[in-house]
Amino acid sequence: MRPDEFLRALDLLPAPLHDRALTLRAYARRTGCDDCQRIGDAVRLALTAAHYDELASAGDLLDTAEKLAATHTQHGAGRRPDQQRGRGRVVRWAAVSAPLVAATDASWKGRAGGIGYVVSDGHYGLLGRGTGRLDPTGVSRVLVDELRAADYLLTAYEEAPAGLTVLLDSRTALRYLHRWQAGETDAMPAGYSLRQRRWSAQPTLVRLAELVARRPDLSFFHVKGHTGHALNEAADGLSHMARRRREEYFDVRPRAYALVDAFLRDWHASATV
Repeated sequence: MRPDEFLRALDLLPAPLHDRALTLRAYARRTGCDDCQRIGDAVRLALTAAHYDELASAGDLLDTAEKLAATHTQHGAGRRPDQQRGRGRVVRWAAVSAPLVAATDASWKGRAGGIGYVVSDGHYGLLGRGTGRLDPTGVSRVLVDELRAADYLLTAYEEAPAGLTVLLDSRTALRYLHRWQAGETDAMPAGYSLRQRRWSAQPTLVRLAELVARRPDLSFFHVKGHTGHALNEAADGLSHMARRRREEYFDVRPRAYALVDAFLRDWHASATV
């Protein structure tokens, strides 16, 4: 269910049901997690029931979704569905003993964008996005998405690993991260809207600014793009894949896995030379 479809359907619910459905919003998105999918199915059915004025049925379905969500939280290591969405891991790189290094990147063309990240221990993520009436990006579209990619990486963890090094090929995004880390959390890209979000407690970049301000142990460095740097090339490939997936159908999971595995093989081979 697209964000605009969810918000339109949400308006059909009276206040108590509206608030309960809103807390389950993240589950309404398609995901590779079977438990999240079952919760999302119950939420979507509740909204459909509300469309036909079956508010009692909508309430029952939200009861089901809430019970499933509570069980999933207990057995899912505390991860939110938005933390899982678009993420994966090439497990064979998990046991490599080396400092953790990650790279993030963003891609935009026309009305479609994508962000991606890869970590030297095999974790990766990719996420597509489009534009719409509620899009808060503003005029700094590419810059904002470069920073969203960093947020996507860091929010993959309950707590980002101490001493993590993050590589970006955008010097402008890097300057914002350094400013935020130095305490200038009010600095935001031109045109980025700070209006209250209906789908989250804070705007993404406000959350990111506050997160990095609390984490002086995180290191952010520039890497020149399109020069064969394995982690940067992997993040770039994932962001392009996520963007293309907005406009054409293909199974992104095996492609993303193979891409990450290939570039991590190169990264670890060069690190041991």
